[in-house]
Amino acid sequence: MLTSISPLGERARGHNARLSVAFYTLASILGGLTTAAVLGLVGLVLPSGSRPAWAAVACVLAALVDLSGRVPTGHRQVDEDWLTRYRRWVYTTGFGWQLGTGVTTVVTSAATYAWLVLLTLQQSLTAALLVGAAFGLARALPLLLLRADSPAALRQAATRIAGRAGAARGATIGVLLTAGAVLVAS
Repeated sequence: MLTSISPLGERARGHNARLSVAFYTLASILGGLTTAAVLGLVGLVLPSGSRPAWAAVACVLAALVDLSGRVPTGHRQVDEDWLTRYRRWVYTTGFGWQLGTGVTTVVTSAATYAWLVLLTLQQSLTAALLVGAAFGLARALPLLLLRADSPAALRQAATRIAGRAGAARGATIGVLLTAGAVLVAS
């Protein structure tokens, strides 16, 4: 997807890349807000006892699942046919919203599932919405930061990102274990 809605690809389709990225980013944030609103409201009706313990379990379990390399997920991706079938605002907002929800496409880290549990355990809809917006924005960051104005630069950027996947996985596991430890201590 990153290479599909790139400045290079959008220019080839005759579109202003900045506007396409803006549509995508706003929709990604709305996707995060959608997930946060649903789970935040569910969390408001749950009993408040032992929420930190459940949050700790979710974080540690997610780290263990990531360590195993067997993250349960579906195999659905955004439909790249949308790029030629629909207008720009449809595919950019459609891609952004789907990826921003965190759950409608392939999930590559169990940290996403921990995020869902943590959203549900919030005792504040406002806090859940802030976290959801931050998640959606984080999902848009790779596209926001992409600076590729030639096919070679786009390939290099995709290769660089793929090359950092192992380090990102390790950092995610470290953050999950640290969060779990902090939650156990609280």
